Amino acid sequence: MLARSPTSHKGENGTVAVIGGSLTMHGAPLFSALAAEAGGVDLVYVCVPRIHQEVARMQSLNFQVRPFHGDELRPNDLHQLLELLVTIDCAVIGPGLDRSHEGLEALRELIDSCPRAMVLDASALQPWTLDAAKGKTVVATPHLGELERMGIEPETIGDASKRHGMTIHVKGHVDRIAGEDGKIVEVSGGNAGLTVGGTGDALAGLIGGLLAQHLDPVDACVTASTIIKRAGTLLFEQNGYSYTTREVIRLIPHLLHTLDANA
Repeated sequence: MLARSPTSHKGENGTVAVIGGSLTMHGAPLFSALAAEAGGVDLVYVCVPRIHQEVARMQSLNFQVRPFHGDELRPNDLHQLLELLVTIDCAVIGPGLDRSHEGLEALRELIDSCPRAMVLDASALQPWTLDAAKGKTVVATPHLGELERMGIEPETIGDASKRHGMTIHVKGHVDRIAGEDGKIVEVSGGNAGLTVGGTGDALAGLIGGLLAQHLDPVDACVTASTIIKRAGTLLFEQNGYSYTTREVIRLIPHLLHTLDANA
């Protein structure tokens, strides 16, 4: 599924930047970054609060950590972030970011100015998100509460996706994915163990990694959803509901490699 040239060089098979985290939340962007890495991308840049930069570095020797100036995303971070975004294939924006007025203003400007494909999750899902992201290659990954915050009714996601030219991936027991054409694809499976904190962040990171490897947005969403749900199924057989997002991420490479055989 993820074919690549045997003569390709470092960086040609996907580069992802994850922008997230806040003073009290370090795990969300790291789950996204680890999932993107597990999805097979060449390079992962992790942009997190300065207070969390050492924790981020310890999660993977491959992470290139770019800390914020302080412990929250602020307008003075935008210049260095946008300089980075010009060089990468896809940005995962929002996991763990604070939602203060100043933070949201910086976040909106970042989304509005981003020159690359984006996966928008968590704090990046606001009433203004659809307008800020219009005309860009974007996947939004809300759960039902975030979908409500965006001002979208569940039954209208197809219309919203088509009107704004983006893909909306609504997470749930059955994931519902609306592409830019308004058509909806559903992915079922998994179990209630996937309610553990961080699985949504992992999903966003994996989608970002697949987009960076040139999958179509809907295909990236369907593939990532299928992988996460299958991981939950396998882990339930071993551990019941007592499994973690880190365990889900560890299964991504194998499940991605064997996806066609298990289809």
